[in-house]
Amino acid sequence: MAVLGVKVFSPVHLVLESVCSPSCVCVCVCAGVTVEQFEQAKGKLSTLKKDPGNEVKLKIYALFKQATQGPCNTPKPGMLDFVNKAKWDAWKSLGSTSQEEARQQYCDLIGSLVAADSGNSAQVSAQPTGNGSTYETLAVSMEDDITTIKLNRPLKKNAITNQMYNEIIAALEQTAKDDSVITVFTGAGDFYSSGNDLTNFTQIPEDGLEQMAKRGGELLRRYVNAYIDFPKPLVAVVNGPAMGISVTLLGLFDLVYATERATFHTPFSQLGQTAEGCSSYTFPKIMGTAKATEMLLFNKKLTAVQACELGLVTEVFPDSSFQSEVWTRLKAYAKLPRNSLSFSKQLIRSTEKQRLHEVNDAEVECLVERWMSDECFNAVMSFFQIKAKL
Repeated sequence: MAVLGVKVFSPVHLVLESVCSPSCVCVCVCAGVTVEQFEQAKGKLSTLKKDPGNEVKLKIYALFKQATQGPCNTPKPGMLDFVNKAKWDAWKSLGSTSQEEARQQYCDLIGSLVAADSGNSAQVSAQPTGNGSTYETLAVSMEDDITTIKLNRPLKKNAITNQMYNEIIAALEQTAKDDSVITVFTGAGDFYSSGNDLTNFTQIPEDGLEQMAKRGGELLRRYVNAYIDFPKPLVAVVNGPAMGISVTLLGLFDLVYATERATFHTPFSQLGQTAEGCSSYTFPKIMGTAKATEMLLFNKKLTAVQACELGLVTEVFPDSSFQSEVWTRLKAYAKLPRNSLSFSKQLIRSTEKQRLHEVNDAEVECLVERWMSDECFNAVMSFFQIKAKL
């Protein structure tokens, strides 16, 4: 939950108005996209059941403006006009992209959103582990004595929402009791996880920032404890870039397999915050104090090979054969005696379990203080200003 401060203090509360002006009429046929197809794509926006998020909505807005008006030629809004400036930046970033190409990209994007939305709707009705539980943000299944918990928000780079935190806690509790031998975490799409979803805390509730920070801290505490207490072998299959809490938790996994294109980034101090997931303890123990300091204090991003050399990753695989090699190995592991694996894990981890709970408590306490600090606020404001210029 390292970027919770962004959610708490985010100045960009993007509630975009419709990107389609009633007076705007497209009269041309472009690069494979007809007027009718473009109009149909506009109409499909209203059919989406799930909010695609601010980043995607900005992209939709920019492509629509570029497709109907051409390159951005309006004055840049002031720095304090956060919403209009974000929209202007998104449009301006398209540069000299032709109207024809923008229409094509617009239709492609809307089509992918509609397809993903239909897939998410189907996922909600799935019964993942045979106990009647359903998930909206996860794909949970059991096959070949392996329970797989897949972060299932590919269009948002598997960014973790509060709902996803609660669903993962529930999935771990259920998986601990099922008949599987090992449990695997992975991500849908190209990312393992981009960390926290920045929309979790876009508005401060009526009971104020302090109460919101305390609730966030308690959720984080329960979330990390669920990993500390998990009784079965826990494997991370890191299928792409990982950030924030998806990285810090890796010290609590028993095996971490990564594709060669994965990266590992924990930009905490950049946002005026501190480490979580017990990483203030596990990272120095795994990779040494100096290398852990580079990551946790100075925001160093590791390649998969570097992470493996430091001991954070167990093994790196070529991206072309990653899935086949990893799952062949995991299926072989799942044939080992269930109780023997579980008891052996408990023997290995039991000597540190109390220490890990103490570390988690200390990290959460520090983060709650950070989320309410002026330093965190200023760091997050600076982050957004830098991002707006990109």
